[in-house]
Amino acid sequence: MESRVLSGATTISAGIPRLRQPARLSSACFPIGSGSGAVDGSGGNLIWGRQLRPAILLESSSSSAAAALNFPATKREVVKPSRAAASSPAAGSDSGGDAKIAPVGLLEKYPAITTGFFFFMWYFLNVIFNILNKKIYNYFPYPYFVSVIHLGVGVVYCLVSWTVGLPKRAPMDSNLFKLLLPVAVCHALGHVTSNVSFAAVAVSFTHTIKALEPFFNAAASQFILGQQIPLTLWLSLAPVVLGVSMASLTELSFNWLGFISAMISNISFTYRSIYSKKAMVILTILWITDMDSTNLYAYISIIALVVCIPPAIILEGPKLMKHGFSDAIAKVGLTKFISDLFWVGMFYHLYNQLATNTLERVAPLTHAVGNVLKRVFVIGFSIIVFGNKISTQTGIGTCIAIAGVAIYSFIKAKLEEEKRISEPLQASITGAPLEDAPYLTHRYDRLCQEVETQAIEVIKRQSKCKDPSTSAEISTKLQNVERKLNELRSALLDLGREAITAMLSVEDQRQRITFQKLLTMVFSEAKENFKFLWSASESPAEGG
Repeated sequence: MESRVLSGATTISAGIPRLRQPARLSSACFPIGSGSGAVDGSGGNLIWGRQLRPAILLESSSSSAAAALNFPATKREVVKPSRAAASSPAAGSDSGGDAKIAPVGLLEKYPAITTGFFFFMWYFLNVIFNILNKKIYNYFPYPYFVSVIHLGVGVVYCLVSWTVGLPKRAPMDSNLFKLLLPVAVCHALGHVTSNVSFAAVAVSFTHTIKALEPFFNAAASQFILGQQIPLTLWLSLAPVVLGVSMASLTELSFNWLGFISAMISNISFTYRSIYSKKAMVILTILWITDMDSTNLYAYISIIALVVCIPPAIILEGPKLMKHGFSDAIAKVGLTKFISDLFWVGMFYHLYNQLATNTLERVAPLTHAVGNVLKRVFVIGFSIIVFGNKISTQTGIGTCIAIAGVAIYSFIKAKLEEEKRISEPLQASITGAPLEDAPYLTHRYDRLCQEVETQAIEVIKRQSKCKDPSTSAEISTKLQNVERKLNELRSALLDLGREAITAMLSVEDQRQRITFQKLLTMVFSEAKENFKFLWSASESPAEGG
């Protein structure tokens, strides 16, 4: 069984073409290889001073490789490789001129509609979850068991989704498990303690206490991670602390169990944020492309469920078996009891997933403001639904705390946006690589190793298939490895497009910065000349 992939696989040990950049990059102010001619055996193209490894199984000629990458020489804007490939036909394709642009749908034309729907569903599911959750605690006060139900229903939902392929399940190994374990443990602890607080005090009071979470995040960043927190951020947290203190002093439903549990939840979610950031950095470096936010949250939920089950059995198991289940069924009936537990678990999982999906669609500032408004909605609706009586001081304190969170979120998002824009420009000025440059080389090296391994596997199975007694199973395995090799080859081409895009971005940034420096020098020189001419014209009058 022969294929184009197999014919290319035999050239691993000799004359393998490398990724090339367009000829227009040959004049760049940093070494990225020649823009034309053959690549000798001593080196390949350089990205930020590092040599790219040979791109296995690319087209045999440099011209066809450049055409396969489909990157026009005049295109200067930074685009996503996949979108670039999807939006234009391959260079040299006969059907490129006859291609028709697909009609743009309503959602593509007005993406704000989809974003608004995400926000609405996020708010709606969050409010419904909090109300239903508190109603369950009114007749079934067992927060550890209910926490297990929350995670358990979500895990079943994820398993069913993986079974039908929506989304495709990302593989899990021991290293990834060790990476996600601390995140999941903090998630489990924060979730359980939040539910303990929900069961002990009013929903509005718990959410007021949880408004202190930004304070704990800032403290952890400053004193644990060693990051410098600007004074403006610390000052914006003062109204949050003041508001929570005012609300706590006069809260009618106040008790220490609810207060301390909410504070432990804040600390747990702060550490979860720290471990999550570390995990995402490692996942990016390792280029685990299948591990999207949906898969990541699913694995965290599974591990957190396993963590939550033992304390639920130890602390609440005997009470549940003795009178917990029977009392709840006697109050609301078996059907409603099971239905409430199922739906509260579904709402919990879906609103968390929608929060993640919404974050992927909007800027951090928009998401931060949306998160503050969500807390306002939850507090307001919980007071209306449950008729909780709050004192004037509690109401004022809650408003001050929410306003402080809004100010903090706004300032933090603005600082992060400025940092995101300034750091790559500063890196270009100092000659350092762009933020994505180290990840690009790691990804390229890793992908080349996968392609080499897969190509060797194809050659081995090809030799087995030449045997007349080859079974159908071996032929099927050969087809599978061929398919995998094709996928890796496609990914390698996409990475090539990304490499060229990154190099173009570096060149454009440096050209703009060089132009600004020259412009500043010209204006400075002109200013000095003007001063000299002015002083020269004034000197005779002074002498007379």
